[in-house]
Amino acid sequence: MSRITLIEHDGWSDELRALTHPETMSTLERGTLRIMAHKPKTAAGFVQFFGALRGDRTLPERMAELMRLRIAFHNQCRSCMAIRYAPAAADGVDEDLVCSLERPAEAEDLTEREKLAIDYGERLATNHLSIDDAYYEKLKSQFTEAEIVELGVYAAICIGMGRLAATWDMVEELPKAFQQRSADPITPWKQEEVIGVR
Repeated sequence: MSRITLIEHDGWSDELRALTHPETMSTLERGTLRIMAHKPKTAAGFVQFFGALRGDRTLPERMAELMRLRIAFHNQCRSCMAIRYAPAAADGVDEDLVCSLERPAEAEDLTEREKLAIDYGERLATNHLSIDDAYYEKLKSQFTEAEIVELGVYAAICIGMGRLAATWDMVEELPKAFQQRSADPITPWKQEEVIGVR
């Protein structure tokens, strides 16, 4: 059960409703906004920022989704791990590819750029001080500086919001495997049921 009261879309501010059209979204798609709605202006600002971030994306959806899911594993954000976004699926992310995230450095179906992007997100989530001058030179060998900024900002949102969402414990609408509490980490790979969203 969510630790913060969920506000359904009929209780959202007019501004937030206008920005999101919640009546066309599934309950899961409304996700964290049902909690952020307690702070309507903050929620509206987040929607606008995240929309700009996604709308200005130049890197492949596949790469962003793989990085997001690996970060979700480190955050142990069950709602983040349970979701698969349609643009990423259209860009080749299927459950076989998601299984590569168990050991991404060894995965044969990931490109070197994808492995580096996943590693960058993972380091930001688990050991950000390991990202030094030499690591940025490695990033620059595969990405432009604008792409590095894009990866970094997206990873930062995934890390921060994923950790926050994990503490909110919004799991009641997730598949059973993601609702279970366990001493062992839950993974986004090798799951029988996940949820596809727009």
